[in-house]
Amino acid sequence: MTNKRELGAAMEQRMRKYLEEHGFSIITMNYRCKLGEVDIIAKDKEYLCFVEVKYRKDESLGFPEEAVDVRKQKTICKVARHYMYVNRLNEFTPVRFDVAAILGEDIRYNKNAFMWAL
Repeated sequence: MTNKRELGAAMEQRMRKYLEEHGFSIITMNYRCKLGEVDIIAKDKEYLCFVEVKYRKDESLGFPEEAVDVRKQKTICKVARHYMYVNRLNEFTPVRFDVAAILGEDIRYNKNAFMWAL
């Protein structure tokens, strides 16, 4: 990999494959709006899942999921609200916020990693 962006894109594609293998339907990758970005939006049974993908080659900078701090959670939630508004999804749509942590070759998938952050 030549740079962080390429490495990030490769890890997101790896996670896409992982999610598809685990029965998720991918709706979109890298959903962007003026409020921010969400790496993956997918359906897992009845849930609309907003997935943040974090990668670390090793633990020297901490665990990948630790990078999804409260500030990042708030951004993801704002983007989720925007996505739901634009796509006319109501407040009764079951939503889940997941964090996909890739540490070296290991994948840890954290369902319901956080709730709506205000």
